[in-house]
Amino acid sequence: MTAVRKITANVPADALARAQRLTGKGLTATLVEALAALERESKRTALRRLRGRVSFDLDLEKTRR
Repeated sequence: MTAVRKITANVPADALARAQRLTGKGLTATLVEALAALERESKRTALRRLRGRVSFDLDLEKTRR
């Protein structure tokens, strides 16, 4: 099990209600999902910055075996 931190945060009630409607989950699950989405987006942004800077020399037929 991962470590857990209990927090107090001031979040706009309407934004939280919309997020909970979108996820169909409770408060904690909605916040965890939002944090995970933020992390994924950050990683995608970092990968996009690498576009054109990294070259791969792969033999597609070899990798399929």
